[in-house]
Formats: sequence, C-alpha cells, structure tokens
Amino acid sequence: MQFLPLFLMGNPDDPNAGIINLVFLGAIFLVFYFFIIRPQSKRQKEIKEKVEEMKKGDKIVTSSGIIGILDKIEETEILVDVDSGTKIRMLKSAITDVNPNKQDK
Repeated sequence: MQFLPLFLMGNPDDPNAGIINLVFLGAIFLVFYFFIIRPQSKRQKEIKEKVEEMKKGDKIVTSSGIIGILDKIEETEILVDVDSGTKIRMLKSAITDVNPNKQDK
C-alpha cells in the first residue's frame, strides 16, 4: 500500500472521496465557529451593552490598559479620571470593560 502524504485525502478511486473531504471541511468550520467566532461576537455584544449603559462614577478599563473612573460622557467621547485631578479624554470605542460603581479610591 502506498503512503499518501495527506491521509485525509482518501482513496482517489473512491467515488465518495470528494464528499468526505467536504464533510471534513464543514466540521472544521463548525469547530472554528463554536470555539472562536461565536464566543468573540458574544463578548463584543456584552461590551457594547455595558458601554451604552455606563454612567458617571463607573470604573472602566480601556484597550490600552488605562483604568479610571468615568467623569463625563458625551456622544462619542468620555472623560476619565485616572488620578486625583488627572483626566483623559478618549473615545467610547476604546473601552473594553465597565465595572459599575466599583471605585478603588
């Protein structure tokens, strides 16, 4: 018996070889969807909901790792108090987590 480098290729003389390959590719796609794509989109939806519901005084974390207390909310921007008297203006889209009313000051 001849060794085939791609053992999933199947026997080329078998009429069902193409169907087996399609089923295998479909299974790979399903694994990627349920373990990578679906959880990531669910997490993005949760973050979006948290950003829409945030209010002054909430503790936030940005994509660059800045942790601060929300001071002011505008349409697309926020003002974050990162230290006593030190405030940073940034976009809402930079927020990766919101922890309501959890101040550490």
